[in-house]
Amino acid sequence: MSAPLRFDGKVVLVTGAGGGLGREYALAFAERGACVVVNDLGGDIKGGGKSSSAADKVVEEIKAKGGKAVANYDSVEDGEKLVQTALDAFGRIDILINNAGILRDRTFGRTSDLDWDLIHRVHLRGSFLVTRAAWNHMKNQKFGRIIMTSSAAGIYGNFGQGNYSAAKMGLVGLANTLAIEGRKYSIHCNTIAPTAGSRLTQTVMPPDLLESLKAEYVAPLVLWLCHEQCQETGSLFEVGAGWIGKLRWERTPGCIIRRRNQAMTPEAVRQSWDRICDFSSATKPATIQESLSTLVEVLSKVDTEEGVVPNPTSAMASAVSDGNSPLAAVGQKLPEMVFSYSHTQCILYALGVGMSTREPDHLKFLYEGHEDFSCLPTFGVIPAQASMMEGGLGSIPGFNFDLSRLLHGEQYLELYKPLPTSGKLVSQAAIADVLDKGSGAVILLDVHTYSGKDLLCYNQFSLFIVGAGGFGGKRTSDKAKSTMSPPDRAPDAVMTDETTRDQAALYRLSGDWNPLHIDPSFAAMGGFKTPILHGLCSFGFAARHVLKQYANNDVSKFKAIKVRFVKPVLPGQSLQTEMWKEGIRIHIQCKVKETGAVVLSGAYVDLHCAEDSVSPEKPAEAGGLQSDLVFEEIGRRIQTLGAELVKKVNAIFAWEITKGGSAAAQWTIDLKTGTGSLHKGPYSGKADVTMTLSDEDFMDVVLGKLNPQKAFFAGKLKVRGNIMLSQKLETILKDYAKL
Repeated sequence: MSAPLRFDGKVVLVTGAGGGLGREYALAFAERGACVVVNDLGGDIKGGGKSSSAADKVVEEIKAKGGKAVANYDSVEDGEKLVQTALDAFGRIDILINNAGILRDRTFGRTSDLDWDLIHRVHLRGSFLVTRAAWNHMKNQKFGRIIMTSSAAGIYGNFGQGNYSAAKMGLVGLANTLAIEGRKYSIHCNTIAPTAGSRLTQTVMPPDLLESLKAEYVAPLVLWLCHEQCQETGSLFEVGAGWIGKLRWERTPGCIIRRRNQAMTPEAVRQSWDRICDFSSATKPATIQESLSTLVEVLSKVDTEEGVVPNPTSAMASAVSDGNSPLAAVGQKLPEMVFSYSHTQCILYALGVGMSTREPDHLKFLYEGHEDFSCLPTFGVIPAQASMMEGGLGSIPGFNFDLSRLLHGEQYLELYKPLPTSGKLVSQAAIADVLDKGSGAVILLDVHTYSGKDLLCYNQFSLFIVGAGGFGGKRTSDKAKSTMSPPDRAPDAVMTDETTRDQAALYRLSGDWNPLHIDPSFAAMGGFKTPILHGLCSFGFAARHVLKQYANNDVSKFKAIKVRFVKPVLPGQSLQTEMWKEGIRIHIQCKVKETGAVVLSGAYVDLHCAEDSVSPEKPAEAGGLQSDLVFEEIGRRIQTLGAELVKKVNAIFAWEITKGGSAAAQWTIDLKTGTGSLHKGPYSGKADVTMTLSDEDFMDVVLGKLNPQKAFFAGKLKVRGNIMLSQKLETILKDYAKL
């Protein structure tokens, strides 16, 4: 048989303890070793009068049995006095039972202001005031148990009890919030809706039923919920006659009424009413995050004909708890993520971080036909962020964190070679460490991104989960990429860019679909007046400022960047990047120009020094390329049919063939001069059009497997110069290069 539950050394305050349920609680706690404060104003059922006799009598009963108790005669509206009695008598407060109550039943039409106010002052405001007085004491001692007393009238409503029902349901909401705020301090708060014989029920229940609903049938639940072994919190129980039941909310899947380009009408609601009210596939949301996750899903589907799935979940709304310590997550790998992209995504990203055709030197990042078309280095966060955004964290053992409270704290990105402007990348993510910061937990998520077998880049996401600390972990890690303070001098350079009103709307197209950055209602729920800019968007602005100032927009010189996200930016504000050069490290600090608020701190960009800079490799020897055979065949045909080709084509084509992402061969087909010619290697003249593609894609074009136009729009074929001449490729490759 298990050991009996004891409360030795614990101090319990019971309000309304002069009789009924409160008396039963006080006696039961005292019998099991607790020191008890018996509070009772001694008034009548309607809140009138005052007497000390009720509380004194219960104290005498406890002492007669060898227990410890003191009386308190204050109203619950004097909450501080009640708690002070416990502190004066016993030096602490561990358990609070909010039980005091009165009745002033009236039908709604006859309810006076006094009827309403008195009920709320005692039940709801009184419970608030006593709990508030005890809260910090419980918080400081890292332990507390609180019981709120609701009622079936509050849960279901009851004729003639509108004032009482409203107050009692208000206590449920208060208790749920206290459970959330108190969890990390081991303060648990639950609500009971008891049905028992008392002075509040004797006027509405027959005598034989009252006999079956003794208060002693409720007290055992209260004692268990208040014991240190019980981990239940934020729950609502009905109890009476020896029966206990737990309540939870249930919700229909509902249906989406709003449609793209259509007004939402009451007629549409009427038509869908049966589906709206159909509980056959009901869900059971337990948190506000689970509730709001449905709205997130609705926003993503409102432009389609899709409906809401029966059991919606949000990727960031919750994580599965398996009872393990969060430290068990360290070293765990997340599902592998595949990211396929073309030049379109590179251009969208560049626009998202503020690049514009107004600036001539931005064109190399915005036009796929530019001779130096490049991908911004900070695009490296995009393929990696899927590991954080697509719910993989929730599958990690030991994670019982509420991921809807996740904040992106810091970011580190390191490139090992310039990012290709198109391709298929694979990201492998793992939990590098989990840190306990007290007020929250920090997850260090390492993501390595590969192109084939080649490591392209490494990201470290530092993710802060509010309220998830206190699990006993370490505060620092040698695995974390550290931030660095800037030198103590004026910046060496400052660059400012104005964001547009639609900056966040544009940046989100790179894959961060969080409604916080687009939907005013979601922003308001997060405490923001308007949608805010993505932190990684500010990150991109700052990085390109450094790239322009110190690397002349040469992506091969970019090595790494580290930032700490400090404050949000509103679209339309100006971002000002301050820069300090210290060798190959550029310290940076990013501010909102209009307010002076720092948004990125402890940040720096590392550049490649001259000796380790990433520079284009020497062209590989042409031997072994499949395209060599084609160009040799074209050369032979030019010798015999050159004059005819010159008449048909009248242009000079330069070809740059790559292999493994590096330049491998150069060929020039001159069908403009004389009878035509073929040149291998660098060409001294000027070509009308220059085309770059891989050896493999070149062969697919020659063999008819890949249409040149499709290759161009897919980013596989890059064209500089007179792009219209590319239409004559078929004449050269198909008719005169058959092997």
